[in-house]
Amino acid sequence: MNTRTLADWLSYQEQVNPRAIELGLERVRAVWQRMGAPRPARHVVTVGGTNGKGSTVALLEAMLRQAGRRVGCFTSPHLLAYNERVRIDGADVDDASLVAAFERIEAARSQGPGESIPLTYFEFSTLAALDLFVRAELDVAVLEVGLGGRLDAVNIVDADAVAITTVDLDHMDWLGPDRDSIGREKAGIARAGHPAVVGEVDPPAGLLDALHALGATVIRAGVDFHVERLPSGWRWMHRDGTTMALPDPALAAPVQYANAAAAIAILHALGHGLLGAAPEQAVALALRGVSVAARLQSLGGDPVLYVDVGHNPQAARALAQWLDAVPHGPVHAVFGALSDKDVAGVIGALGARIDRWHLAGLERDTPRGLPAHALADALVAGRPDARFDLHPGVAEALDAARTAARPGETILAFGSFFVASAVLAAHRA
Repeated sequence: MNTRTLADWLSYQEQVNPRAIELGLERVRAVWQRMGAPRPARHVVTVGGTNGKGSTVALLEAMLRQAGRRVGCFTSPHLLAYNERVRIDGADVDDASLVAAFERIEAARSQGPGESIPLTYFEFSTLAALDLFVRAELDVAVLEVGLGGRLDAVNIVDADAVAITTVDLDHMDWLGPDRDSIGREKAGIARAGHPAVVGEVDPPAGLLDALHALGATVIRAGVDFHVERLPSGWRWMHRDGTTMALPDPALAAPVQYANAAAAIAILHALGHGLLGAAPEQAVALALRGVSVAARLQSLGGDPVLYVDVGHNPQAARALAQWLDAVPHGPVHAVFGALSDKDVAGVIGALGARIDRWHLAGLERDTPRGLPAHALADALVAGRPDARFDLHPGVAEALDAARTAARPGETILAFGSFFVASAVLAAHRA
């Protein structure tokens, strides 16, 4: 009998369900129930939101591991290797473990009378993570929502606490036309009587209304916990009187204070001594050491190269805030986007902060990728005076930026996970 490799399994999964995205819990829940539906860890935290999910997951992982907890994290999508999606005790799982999990999932989805249950690629990955977490005997499993919340595959697990980092306009074809409707979808990961941390100070009413209707214990930034920036470091404060004096996060961008504050609020609400006997020390060590690929990640050099997965207007506003806060020379953007993204909104958020745009077509990477000329049309409409050049792919745009940029200047590559993964691959080569 021939054994499928991990690459074989991933290719196979793309064919099982003709839809790349199919929201709904019935199919994935049925397969998980056939697998026994065990609890994936003693404590489960689910993280949703438009932006900031990956950073918040990484911060939670770092804080818990500094406190000596055994942690599993499920995130998506991956940048360079599929294994990145499932981390156990600080390490990406190996091919053999994933293959074994896929074999168990395949057996479960194919058992019983009638046709096999047609899982999507993401649903396979979700079930693989849960299966491997069960076997790892974790203290905490941290699950990142893939899309939305209420109907996302991770929502088959009842979380002990959830965080909703931000709510903004993205994936509107799936989630609704405004922040209220999107917020209601994201609220669906919460459970009655359990903490739901809202990470932004001005959340939409639809999110708060839905959380209250579900009976969740809502914990709000700016209401129940606060951040105070200090000349050196910052302070996290809870209305119950708990405070922590903390160092600045190692993660770049001012928005990371909000992500870190939300992560602390989740663990504070969960209790159970998860941060150990010295919680402030565990958090401080985590903040100093945490790293997340492609979240304003510096790849060094002169001109310095930064890479970021930001792909919507809210993420672009965070990039603009970072550019306003740090010294830098002229900025060269390597930019690519998918067809369902608000390219005009991204361009508008960055305004005149970009000195030259190196526009990368993504149609070679995915059927959803925009060609460079479509990016140019949006750029000219929004900023008629913008300087730009067109390229068939990310590699060519990055080469052009490196040629054009001078020492002391900055190259910022962003707009899509496809952009980030291509830049990281080129840097690693």
